Formats: sequence, structure tokens, C-alpha cells
Amino acid sequence: MSTTNMETSSNYWEDLRKQARQLENELDPKLVSFSKLCTSYSSRDQRTRESRSDSHSSSQDNMLVAMTTELEQLLAKLTAVNNKMAEHTSTPGASSYNPAMMHTLQRHRDILQDYTHEFHKTKTNFFSLKEREDLLGSVHRDIESYKSSSGVNNRRTELYLKEHEHLRNSDSLLDSAISIAMATKENITFQRGMLKSIQTRVTTLANRFPAINSLIQKINLRKRRDSLILGGVIGVCTILLLLYTFH
Repeated sequence: MSTTNMETSSNYWEDLRKQARQLENELDPKLVSFSKLCTSYSSRDQRTRESRSDSHSSSQDNMLVAMTTELEQLLAKLTAVNNKMAEHTSTPGASSYNPAMMHTLQRHRDILQDYTHEFHKTKTNFFSLKEREDLLGSVHRDIESYKSSSGVNNRRTELYLKEHEHLRNSDSLLDSAISIAMATKENITFQRGMLKSIQTRVTTLANRFPAINSLIQKINLRKRRDSLILGGVIGVCTILLLLYTFH
């Protein structure tokens, strides 16, 4: 491969990396905002939602739809950039199959997989909770409509309505607790992936620099030797102390 072709290939690879990093930087805060908006929208009490104006509710629905569409487009662009990077690394003679390029590609693939999983998880949970709340709201509206039209004022019906209200509030609290638990689980999983990535990078550096690995082994051997010497000295001192005591 000529020097000009190598420079062109290197520039093309750097452009793809810049595009991937830019898309990842755009996706990260948008996914956080999308998760917060879905959680606040889904866990809000149904009565509070009914008391809002229709225009405000429609505006928030439109915001969620717009954010969903934007995130899907960004994920599609990031997927396309990852595919181009994969095609570039598989091209014959691409920087002589540089291991650093493969490591970079795998890192971007892992980030894309995490973002895609988080997006679909949040969207699925939100629509499930929204469907449940819509069903509960429909039941509540039917009860209120029947109560206002028929003029039911007896004590038993009021107790049933209060019990239904208590059950609905308990269900809302349970959904909120589940959402918090799921968010915590996602954060722990993400942190575990980051730690695994860091461990992989350290292992890669150790394999690339055998001198560092050899130095670490020598340090470990010296620590073991010092431990054995210290243990022997302590043992000898203990024996001498026991002999002196019994003597």
C-alpha cells in the first residue's frame, strides 16, 4: 500500500471515529433525559394527570414522540458508522489489520449495544406502565361518570370507591418502586460493563508491554520472599521465646 493510500485510509478511519464519538456524546444526555421524562410521566398520579389541560398533556405526548424518533435516528446513524468501521477494518491491507483498530471498533460496538438496550428497555417499560395507567384511568372515569349520572350516594358505594382509590394508589407506589429498582439495576449493569472494559484495557496494555508484566511478576516474587523471611523470623523468635520460658 502506498504512502498516499495509507494516509487516506488513516484519515478515513479518524473521520469515522470522530463521527462515532460525536453521536455517542449526543446520545448519552438524550437517553438520560428520555428516561427521566418517561419515569416522571408514568409514575405521576392519574388524578393529577386528569386535572391538567388537554393541551399540556398533548404537548408532553408530542415531546415523547419527538424524543423517541430522534433517539431512533441517532442510533441508526451510530449503527451505520459502526458498520463502516467494520468494513474498513476488514478491507485487505487496512493498516495491516491493526489490533488497536479492532479494539476501538469493539469498544464502539459495546457502547452502541448498551445505548440500544437502554433505549428499548426504557421505551418498553414506559408504554407498559402507560397502558396500565390508562386502563386504571378509564375504570376510574367510568365509575365517576356512573356516580354523577345515577346520583349514588349510599355508604357502601362510597366505601367501594375509597377502597378502589387505595388500591390504585398502592399500585402507583409499587410501579414507582419497580421503576427505581429497574433503574438501579441498569446503572449497576452499566458500571459492571465499564469495569470489565477497564480490566480488558489493563490486560491489553500488560500484553503489549511485556516489560511491565515482568516487573509486576518480580515485585510479586519479592513480596512473597519477604513474607516467607518475615514468617521464618517470627517463627524462630517464637520458638526461642518458648524455650526460654520453659527453661
